[in-house]
Amino acid sequence: MGHGGNVIEELMADHREVEEFFARIQAMAGGGQELRDLIDEVTIELVRHSVAEEQYLYPAVREYLEGGDRLADKEIEDHGRVEKILKQLEKTKTDDAQMSPLLQQLMDEVAAHVQDEENNLFPMMRRTCSSETLDALGDKVRRAKAMAPTRPHPAAPSTPPANKLLAPGVGLVDRARDFVTGRGKS
Repeated sequence: MGHGGNVIEELMADHREVEEFFARIQAMAGGGQELRDLIDEVTIELVRHSVAEEQYLYPAVREYLEGGDRLADKEIEDHGRVEKILKQLEKTKTDDAQMSPLLQQLMDEVAAHVQDEENNLFPMMRRTCSSETLDALGDKVRRAKAMAPTRPHPAAPSTPPANKLLAPGVGLVDRARDFVTGRGKS
């Protein structure tokens, strides 16, 4: 977390990190605690990433891009689907028969979302926004990720201003729970 650079570089670094988690999950022979730890880590990264995008990237998409409302709404819908899968994974034991199909569904959803952002949304932002705007958004995204929740909350608001008001408090509670349980420390 906190890779540096403008918003596009920051978010693409997150994408590569998530892809590495997925590769590690796919390379695993079994399940158990090692799989649970990897699922927790990818969940933490995806939730932080999504919250930061919803707080800062998508409002900028609405402001700077033609058709930005439609584009942002589509990306937020993608996040909603991913968050529901993450919530299901959180409740599913690693030896459950549903674990493998859920993980595949998550990887497919995230891969499609990443491809859409990197091939469509990010190039449009590069063409439309100044480097200063992209840099400022990168700083805001990094700060948001530091305060963001670490667990899926599908019912939480995904658009400003409610998401900006609630996310830091929810994030604090999530990080406290993570500290007590040791989640995300593998």
